[in-house]
Amino acid sequence: MAIDATFWVAVSFIIFFGALIYLKIPQKISKMLDKMISDIKNEIDESEKLRTEASTLLDSSQKKLDSAQSVSNEILENAKNDADRLIIEMNDKFHKSSEIKKNLTEDKISQMKEAALKEIKDASIKIAVDSVKKVITTSVDKSKLDAVFQKNLDETKEELKKINS
Repeated sequence: MAIDATFWVAVSFIIFFGALIYLKIPQKISKMLDKMISDIKNEIDESEKLRTEASTLLDSSQKKLDSAQSVSNEILENAKNDADRLIIEMNDKFHKSSEIKKNLTEDKISQMKEAALKEIKDASIKIAVDSVKKVITTSVDKSKLDAVFQKNLDETKEELKKINS
């Protein structure tokens, strides 16, 4: 039998696989692959836990955000209601103060009117007294007295018209 290169390749192939089996290389490769698989499974489990935690945190944050948004809306609504209430109160106070000022002004006008009427009465009395004095001082006879009286009466009427206008 001639030993050719194919024979030696076959022998070296058998020796190579024998050495691999003798040195337990397939078992070591298997252990290494199993270890890598378990490491990958652990990483996947850990990443799943992290994803769950992240999802929980996201849900919690979303709830807090929604809660903050509702509180913000409630605060805005309360502020709007307070502003409306304050506007109504200020409007009422304005109307009350303007009513008080109106009443005070009307009272002043009434007092001024009464004072003016009193002045007119005082002036009329003074004019009447003055005309009576003139009549008494100039009382000579009845015809002159009637003429003076009529004249004083006309003057009094004119003075009253001046005072009234």
